[in-house]
Formats: sequence, C-alpha cells, structure tokens
Amino acid sequence: MLQGWRADGAALLLGLLSAASLPPLHVVPVLWVGIPGLLVLLDGTRSVRQAARRGWWFGFGFHLAGLYWITEAILIEAARFWWFVPLAVPALSAVLALFIALAAGLARRAPPGWGRIFVLAGGWVLADMARQYVATGFPWNPLGSVWAIPGPVGDVMLQPAAWIGGPGLTLLTLLLAAAPCFGRAGRIGCALLLAGWVILGWTRLQDTPETVGPSKVVLVQGDVAQGQKWDRALAVSVFERYLALTRQGAAEAGADLAAVIWPETASPFLLEQDVAARAEIARMARGVPALVGSVRFDPSDRPRNSLVVIEPDGSIGGIYDKWHLVPFGEFQPSWFPLPIQVVPGGGFSGGPGPQTLHIPGLAAAGPLICYEAVYPGEMVDEADRPAWLVNITNDAWFGYTAGPRQHLAAARMRAVEEGLPLLRAANTGITAGFDALGRELGRLPMGTPGYLVVKLPSPLPPTPFGRWRLLIPFVISAGILAAGLASCYRPVTRF
Repeated sequence: MLQGWRADGAALLLGLLSAASLPPLHVVPVLWVGIPGLLVLLDGTRSVRQAARRGWWFGFGFHLAGLYWITEAILIEAARFWWFVPLAVPALSAVLALFIALAAGLARRAPPGWGRIFVLAGGWVLADMARQYVATGFPWNPLGSVWAIPGPVGDVMLQPAAWIGGPGLTLLTLLLAAAPCFGRAGRIGCALLLAGWVILGWTRLQDTPETVGPSKVVLVQGDVAQGQKWDRALAVSVFERYLALTRQGAAEAGADLAAVIWPETASPFLLEQDVAARAEIARMARGVPALVGSVRFDPSDRPRNSLVVIEPDGSIGGIYDKWHLVPFGEFQPSWFPLPIQVVPGGGFSGGPGPQTLHIPGLAAAGPLICYEAVYPGEMVDEADRPAWLVNITNDAWFGYTAGPRQHLAAARMRAVEEGLPLLRAANTGITAGFDALGRELGRLPMGTPGYLVVKLPSPLPPTPFGRWRLLIPFVISAGILAAGLASCYRPVTRF
C-alpha cells in the first residue's frame, strides 16, 4: 500500500485522470479508475487528517486539469497581470480541492466497503453544493456534467436532472464509478441503477414539446476577439457586423421571426442612452423584439452587465441586470488582498436577482447572462416562471479551450433541470439552442461569425427539481451520507 508522498502523488494523478471525464472529452470510463483508486488510497490511511490530505491531492489534480483554461483570460491582460499567470489556476484549484478533502476525511470515519463509498459520495455532493455559496460561489465542473455528451447519449443520461438536478447526477455518477469497490450485490445494484437510468431517460425523451405561433429566433454570433471588443476605433465596424448578421438572419426566418438575440455586451454603444443605435437594431430586426447585451450605468454611476430589450419602435421594453457577477473579472471580493480587478472604479454593480421579462409578442423569458448558467436552482423567478431561458454570454476571454465547451454543457443541464427551452447567443461561440429536454436544436461552432435560426419550443410543466430545487439532492445526499456513517455501528459487511 502506498504511503507518504507516493500516495499523495498517486492521488494527484488519479485526479488529473478523472478530469478527462469532463466536457469536452467526456471519457467517462476513467472514473472507474479514478474513484476506486481514491477509495483504495483512503483505505490505506491511518487517520481522518491523512485521508483528507489524499482527497485534497485528488481534488487539486482534478480542478487543475479541469480549469486550466482560466489562464487564457489572464493572458489577455498579461501586461497588467503577468505575475498572476502561474498562480491563478493552482490557487483556485487548491481552494476547490478543500471541498473534496472534506468528503474524503469524512469517509475515513466509515469502515471500508459500502459505508465508506456512501459517505464519500454523500459528502462530496454536499460539499459541491456548498461551493455554490462559499466565497461568492464557484460551482464549475460538477462531476454530473460528464453526462452532457453532445448527441443522443447525453440526451438520455441527463434526464434524471429533471428530478434531482445536476448535484443528483453527481451523486449517481460517484456511486456508479465506485462499482469496482462494491461486493457482488453492490455491483449488481450499480448495473440495475445504470439500466434504470437509461430506461428513464429514453422514456422521457419520447415527449416532444410543440411550437406555437411565430417561433423562429435568430441567435447572432459576431465572433469579435476580446482584445477588439472595447477598441473605440473598431466600435462602428463591430456594430455594423452585428447589424448585417441580424439582417441576414431575419430575412432567412421570414414571417415566422419572433425575436433576435445578441450576445453579452455585444453592443459597443450604451443602448440605454443611444437612441440611434437602438433604432438601427430595431430596423434590422424587422418588427420583432431584439434582446441585446449591453453595458449600462446605474444611478450611482456604476456599470452593470445588462440585457436590453429593444422594441420594434426602438424603445426599451425591459432591462435585466446580471446579479451573479464573476469574481475578479467583474468585481473584486473584499476579502481578497491582491489588486487584480479587471474593471476599474469599483467594478460592476449586480442586479437584484432572477427575473422574468414579459415582452409583447414573445413568450415570457428568463434571462441568464454568462456565468449565471452554472448555478442550478438559482436561475428562475419562482413566483413568475418563464416559458424559456435566454442565455447571452461572451466566452471570448477563454479562446479555443475547454472553458466555452464546459460552459455550454452547464447551460444545457439547466434546460433539463427546469424543463424549459434554452437559447444561447455567444460572442465567439458556442451559440446553440436546446429544447426543454436538453436536445440540441442547432449550433454555431466556435470562432465563426454568423447567425443561427432556431424554432422556440414550448416549455414542459414544472419539473420536480424546478419546484423543490436543491432541497431534493440535499435530502438524498444527506440520507446517503447518514446511511454510510451508520455503518460504523454495524458489523462490517461487503455489500
């Protein structure tokens, strides 16, 4: 049995290997090595502290490989933040690894076998849910996202999210990944779980949401490099590119055109104040609402990252302000001592929270700006449920890395959880649409200027997860954890 630094190194390698299961690779079978390997290392520890250390090294490797793309964003501001390049991803990975360390340390309190597996799985999911809130929250790359595989396989495997959400998928994934460590009965149970999962997913996919009335939406992808977005010398050419793509997309959609959507901060002009710019957008949108990403300033003169609804007459029909702001990118948390804020003047100001936009001639929309799509259970105004979700984003910061693809996978999971179609306009890609079951309606590849015309499907009735949100996976995970800890007081058996 490995001990000391050799065991720590093995845990690190297992974490790095397990990250290959994440989007965009989706090499899910590596988890049958990574998770059992971690459990074997925990079995060889002598204390809770030592087990937590093994879990930390595993988590460090997992997040280091899964979040490498953050460095790409820092390199865009390399002249200012060059010193932060070798620190950012390792530092963030070290913090996120603490959550897996907590689950691993807790698992050491249960005897080897099914009890330890249950404690690790339940503790892991509860810790994952905690990182949605701790230190502004960063719930990126939950293990359940490995099932957001493009195409029919992912369609099937994501369906339980309608009941248990992304956290519940993480729980099921951990239990299945640990199958080699179960006894014969446990492995049979895992096989039955997987079979039931597939049958449930396939059965649910037989429901096809309908479309009613004018239903075509034009999603515009300008493909403007991050270094050019705020170059004032290029503002007019950027704006004209979006106008031209809008005109072409609207012409293709024809009489069924219902709306036009531009990405996050797509407009180089302040649309709340710029009447002429709004009029041009309205003219190209051919008599339908345009939902456009733009910066605006609030009464305290702080910038807000907003979605502005432009009516056919050029007036403003509604505004949504992003409320889940990106730490360091849009504001600097007060507890962080180093000056790495990208936006000067105190950073962006956040909006009040989830909101439903009621736009004449268009079904009620639930807006999500960029990073907000990674937060399960925190996207929809529960008192005013929308008929669809509109996600505008700018992933140009992250180039052609895994980051934009992981972001897309998260957005797709939100559609399944809520039972709502989701249409996504991304500056450099990936622009895509999904129906209320998470099935892809179409996409534009990264790095391609263009437009995507998709039909807007009808919503499904509220899902169990949509009603109860994180309470469902919390109760299930807490129950699994409690059952595992209870095994401490029973004779050790191999389930």
